[in-house]
Amino acid sequence: MAVKTIDGNMLKNMFTAGANRLVEQKEMLDALNVFPVPDGDTGTNMSFTVLAAAKETAACANSTAVVAKAASSGSLRGARGNSGVILSQLFRGFAKGVEGHETIDTVIFAQALNKASETAYRAVMKPKEGTMLTIGRELGEKAMVVASSEKNIIEFLKLVLKHGDEILKKTPDMLPVLKQAGVVDSGGKGLLEFWEGALACAEAGFIVPEISSPKTTGAKDAEFTSVTHELNPDDIEFAYCTEFLIFVKKGTAEKQEAPLRAYLDTLGDSVVVVGDDDVIKVHVHTNNPGLAIEKALTYGMIDSLKIDNMKLQAAETVVGDNPIRQGVTIVLNQAEHKPFGVVTVTAGEGFKQLFADIGVDVIIEGGQTMNPSAEDIAAAVELVNASHVFVLPNNKNIILAADQAKYLCNEKPMTVIPTKTIPQGVTAMLNYEPEGEAETIAETMNEAVAGVKTGQITCAVRDTVINDKNITEGDYLFIADGNIESAGKDLFGGAEALLGEMINESTEFITIYYGTEVDESDAQEMRSRLEAKYSNCEYELHNGGQPVYHYIFSVE
Repeated sequence: MAVKTIDGNMLKNMFTAGANRLVEQKEMLDALNVFPVPDGDTGTNMSFTVLAAAKETAACANSTAVVAKAASSGSLRGARGNSGVILSQLFRGFAKGVEGHETIDTVIFAQALNKASETAYRAVMKPKEGTMLTIGRELGEKAMVVASSEKNIIEFLKLVLKHGDEILKKTPDMLPVLKQAGVVDSGGKGLLEFWEGALACAEAGFIVPEISSPKTTGAKDAEFTSVTHELNPDDIEFAYCTEFLIFVKKGTAEKQEAPLRAYLDTLGDSVVVVGDDDVIKVHVHTNNPGLAIEKALTYGMIDSLKIDNMKLQAAETVVGDNPIRQGVTIVLNQAEHKPFGVVTVTAGEGFKQLFADIGVDVIIEGGQTMNPSAEDIAAAVELVNASHVFVLPNNKNIILAADQAKYLCNEKPMTVIPTKTIPQGVTAMLNYEPEGEAETIAETMNEAVAGVKTGQITCAVRDTVINDKNITEGDYLFIADGNIESAGKDLFGGAEALLGEMINESTEFITIYYGTEVDESDAQEMRSRLEAKYSNCEYELHNGGQPVYHYIFSVE
């Protein structure tokens, strides 16, 4: 079947089909993660991101430009982990490439794929070849060549994706770590799975089934818990979280954003007004949702109305799925407005308690296997009763999402302190002095973080080879600042060797955090052995309660 052009409705269906395909392959993509550490979440992160993109297109008008822009917006808000953020940037570039077009042909499609790659590369500080960035670039370059002669979009996509698959098979030659593990790049594979699903939809020409939801991959479903500083219903100034869509005259949405936003600012806070062609998306916290709705009706017809009473939710210790997804613990240390506040990401009851005690305002429950999205982080920032917010990701796979959250915050400045581990986050908070200029505060925290080394002990979830080390499923993995130093069955001996690699003559403090799978008596024995082996340091032992890692060491 020859398809010369695609309209907005077909593109919408293709995004849905692509999302379905990626979700169906989620576990396979997770399994492709290189490290045998139980953090295989590339498929999960990409699934949540692409589902957010596809769902955002549901209320779109029949224009490829509008659909693509909605997918870009949705994916940015739903982006989780590095793979999710990069995918959102690919969608963002694709939207730029089809901007102004009601329908697209192979030439415009090729330009969009090429623009997608350019945008994604600009979003990554140090892009690596052999990753999904490589696959995205190769798709764009091949598309530009194919489009010069092939006008059938079906055949065009088949040729482009065939080339992408050939390049994917070469990714182990580009990244030695992939070759050692005997796998291709999981993010690149996920990108191809998405477009394969989209191609299948275009070829069949029918509307695909309803979007399914991804399942977690071994991570315990997060529950809402309180630490010491619970959210008091009386502290909530504006009770009703109000959301709806307004359908306005075509082409007028963006022009009407500013006056509507200005009015809603007088009714409450957390105001988000995003216009796109003939649809305006509204989110506001207010005590007068009726006034917000009445004003909206002067602009056009409303749909998808949702009003949540946040005071009741807080009283029941249950938080709805807006503005923060389920799986987030909200901990507030704020009685009144202040110049600066802090949001951090962490997992484990002990770590949550620790961060609450040292002054964090909002804690997002997440980390390995539970990467919060950019929207999760932005929503947490909006909750902080401060003029400027510092964000501590505490995981290298969350830093990009935190950076993207800046674009979602409602005019509230935020600074990301790029902490890669929880110990770095703790040290950053211990050196947090909320006085003076934001730049100075950030500089002090970053300097302190630079002096922290992090050791981690976990168990391998599969057999593999990493850096010429043969690893067997069930082996203890001894990791220093993200690098696997050794693997084996001897927990205490491996821990001693790991610490020996990390300390030097200037090391003064060693903090040991033990996780959910470790008894206190065993943790005390670990401390005693390390203290006897390296007696020139001061030691502290804490119950971090973290999942995944039996022990986390902070070396300073």
